[in-house]
Amino acid sequence: MSKNLSVAIGVFLVAAGAGFAGNWWGAHHGAGNAAGMEAASAVSTSPAPKARKLRFYRNPMGLADTSPTPKKDPMGMDYIAVFEGEEEETPANANQLKFSAEKIQKLGVRTEPAALRVLDKTVRASGRVEPDERRVTTIAPKFEGYVEKLLVNATGQGVAKGQLLFEAYSPELVAAQREYAIAIQGVQAMAQAGPEAQESMQQLAEASLVRLRNWDVSEAQVKEFAASGAAKRTLGFRSPVAGIVTEKKAVQGMRFMPGDALYQVTDLSSVWVMADVSEQDIGSVKVGARATVKINAYPDKSFTAALTTIYPTLNAETRTVPVRLELANPGGLLKPGMFAQLELAVGARNKVLTVPVSAVIDSGARQLLLVQVGDAKEGRFEPREVKIGARSENYLEVLSGLREGEAVVTSANFLIDAESNLKAAIAGFGPGGVAASGAAMAEAASPMAPASPAATGHQAQGKVVEVDAKSLTVTLSHGPVASLKWPAMTMEFALANSALLKDLKPGVPVAFEFVERGKGEWVITKITPQAMDAKK
Repeated sequence: MSKNLSVAIGVFLVAAGAGFAGNWWGAHHGAGNAAGMEAASAVSTSPAPKARKLRFYRNPMGLADTSPTPKKDPMGMDYIAVFEGEEEETPANANQLKFSAEKIQKLGVRTEPAALRVLDKTVRASGRVEPDERRVTTIAPKFEGYVEKLLVNATGQGVAKGQLLFEAYSPELVAAQREYAIAIQGVQAMAQAGPEAQESMQQLAEASLVRLRNWDVSEAQVKEFAASGAAKRTLGFRSPVAGIVTEKKAVQGMRFMPGDALYQVTDLSSVWVMADVSEQDIGSVKVGARATVKINAYPDKSFTAALTTIYPTLNAETRTVPVRLELANPGGLLKPGMFAQLELAVGARNKVLTVPVSAVIDSGARQLLLVQVGDAKEGRFEPREVKIGARSENYLEVLSGLREGEAVVTSANFLIDAESNLKAAIAGFGPGGVAASGAAMAEAASPMAPASPAATGHQAQGKVVEVDAKSLTVTLSHGPVASLKWPAMTMEFALANSALLKDLKPGVPVAFEFVERGKGEWVITKITPQAMDAKK
């Protein structure tokens, strides 16, 4: 025999013996026996449960409509009874939510008053170092010829201003030199001739000189031609700027045509930083702003740049706008192609009404705040739709819908939102459902316990009547919904996302699940055409 069974039998025998002794004592003491029986009856008999007092009947769709007597709504659904014990969780305003102090503490709710602040914002963007286009020079001869001799023959080589790059031979250039030399000699020979002859010869010399200048022959070389009177076989090309040879196409002995770019020399004493600023931040970025630039190659250094240009184009794929900054490059540390990280400090000049970033519940279509109503001990909150403006690291500007000093929920606001939706779903079961499954609903109402499908959603079957993709709604003719005690009817539902529109057409039979997101706002979270199930 087990130990537990032995203990149980012992307790039973002791109780039986005590009862027998009591009866024997009562038989010998009549008056005392009667009094004892009355006392035992008073102790053992528990009072009958007190009937709950009915307060009113509320609208089954969550609308702000109550009735003192039972009635039906326009769709034929019975109003739901609300009893006196439920008034603690029912705020005076139908749009408000009320929670006990214990529930607020369990959820970890914290609030912060809306206040006026200057929004200090730092715009961060990634960029790359590029050459300053205004400091890029191309050496391209304007006549046909041949590369006779290369003096700078490697890309990346540094050159000084005026340094000889290469020498070129051109039959056209030699002929032009001879023409100029002959014209100069003719001017000298016509010194004793008449004015008309001198003028004609002078015009010929000037035309030859202009031709040489148009071919970028320097003044020093022209004077050398005039002084010697002999044409030089080759012409030297010099770098017009100091910089780095970033491109070299010239090869010794090659033939080139007019306009061929043989060299490209870039001055890297100042460079550009091209960055992509997010579309949502471009409105706060202004020309002339100072930026701190970090280069991955030099993590211990920071550079200061000035924003000079905001381009008038938007990259549709990345939703960014290119901007340009100018940056000094002493010592040539910054190389074209390096990655850069930018920080632009921007901020509003005036104070604006702000709330913490964590206070906003953004559903995509609208932004909501949970505003504390009355004293903090009352535990009442009101969902408030607001319009959001500028944003900083920790705060958001509120353009409308809130007043200074009003306390907003900054933590656990999503839990409160989920809790309120859960309560709305549970209330749809009606008084019978609440009484039948009170323990299950108490467990579902706890934020620490996972919500069961019966408590969070409802299921039904029906047929598609109309689909509105623009407003993301669908009208269904559905059968009875047992969890809400709805009869069969036709009504409009919102869709949780656009993906649910797939395969929805008028006349298609569907099975769907939905929840109550707000008062009277029913949202479909899952919908499956029956034709698809049949194929499977």
